[in-house]
Amino acid sequence: MTDFRDREKAFENKFARDEETQFKVMARRNRLLGGWAAEKMGLTPEETEGYAREVVQADFEEAGDDDVLRKVLGDLTSAGIESDAAEVRQAMDEKLVEARRQFIEGS
Repeated sequence: MTDFRDREKAFENKFARDEETQFKVMARRNRLLGGWAAEKMGLTPEETEGYAREVVQADFEEAGDDDVLRKVLGDLTSAGIESDAAEVRQAMDEKLVEARRQFIEGS
């Protein structure tokens, strides 16, 4: 019975590590996405850093990516930047790849 418990505990630990890694990658993706949007809006480096934090925080509003999409698309539109959901989703996908690469290289 101990082997089964050990195996179960190992799976639980792996699941927890995988979830933590996914959380960190998504936060990094959102920060990168915030930097992308800030550049399009012509924000200063200080404003860019603050805006990137806002995009990371936006991801806590609801499950999934829709909250981040709404934030970035809304901010781009408010700034007079022509953009659509497809462009922002494409940037999200590109930034996710970059975030994963950065995470792997940093590990």
